[in-house]
Amino acid sequence: MSGSGRATFDAEELAVVLSHYDLGVIESLTEFQRGSRRSPKLGIVAERGKFLLKRRAASKARTDRVRFSHRVQIHLDGAGFPVARLVSTRDGSTAVQFREQVHELFEYVPGHPYQETEAEATDAGAVLGRFHAALSDFVVPPRVTPPTGDYHDAPGVRTSLVGIESTLSAHDSFTGEQSDLVRLLEELLNLYNEAAEAANSVGLRDYSAQIIHGDWHPGNLLFRKSRVVAVIDYDSVRHSQRIIDVANGVLQFSILSGHDPVDWPAEVDEPRYHAFLRGYESLLPITDEERRVIPALMAEALLAECVAPIQQTGSVGRWTGYRVLQMVRRKMRWLDENGPRLAAFSQVDRTRES
Repeated sequence: MSGSGRATFDAEELAVVLSHYDLGVIESLTEFQRGSRRSPKLGIVAERGKFLLKRRAASKARTDRVRFSHRVQIHLDGAGFPVARLVSTRDGSTAVQFREQVHELFEYVPGHPYQETEAEATDAGAVLGRFHAALSDFVVPPRVTPPTGDYHDAPGVRTSLVGIESTLSAHDSFTGEQSDLVRLLEELLNLYNEAAEAANSVGLRDYSAQIIHGDWHPGNLLFRKSRVVAVIDYDSVRHSQRIIDVANGVLQFSILSGHDPVDWPAEVDEPRYHAFLRGYESLLPITDEERRVIPALMAEALLAECVAPIQQTGSVGRWTGYRVLQMVRRKMRWLDENGPRLAAFSQVDRTRES
């Protein structure tokens, strides 16, 4: 780990892992500071091109899980989907294991991060539609069990919420606020349970399931001139309902943020919210039942994303957990109050366009 708490590669690790690939003379190595702190990435300029080396986070490095996600990526590549292609080793493998850690090498795709425009939100929705369409006929290989489970009605979210009290009570930023923490966690649990119940009441788990991405957010997409040029992370692919992906995607591409979570607006950016859904529906229709459940799933996804790191470390990146949870409460309240309006407006908007 580096001084910033971000995992890094060491010299022996790089020498051994890169020896498995035929890249020619290596000209430069550049550490990438994006993405999970537990999954280091390194840009490589070599005689045979530009590449990105990644070490998988330990929680996503099981051999069967890696093999499955690689099958999905190869299938998508064959369907013309914008993947960052896996680079094979000299013996034809798509991963290198060293010190019980899994390493992957990808062709480098130039692009820029999400700039929070409606045009980008529209294309992000459309590309998610392409992802689901391309995998609708994906055949799971024999003796391979796709990962399951997601942020909806998840016992792990509730367990982490219970564990947060002891984590944050010992945090310097929270001294003297223990009683407020208890009330905050109780309300978050109630909001999560209500959102999960709302989704279950329309039979969410009875919807047909397929392979989904599991982590559709701006950090996993690269853009060029408002279009998605590559989807770069498949560590969370799994078997679930596609609306799980859609709801998380529309949350991530419409969320309003800022420098300090305490100051983040409660509402979403509604033009980007509707742009994402319009983009998705340019490829695949969303049923009225699915549309009604999206705001509740957004609320669940919002809480699920932050509770595990807060329970483990007391923070999310550079932000203290208490401030993040206060922000999450405001946004979950807003989604609870405005969800029916968002869904109703989306249905009217879709009817007008058709």
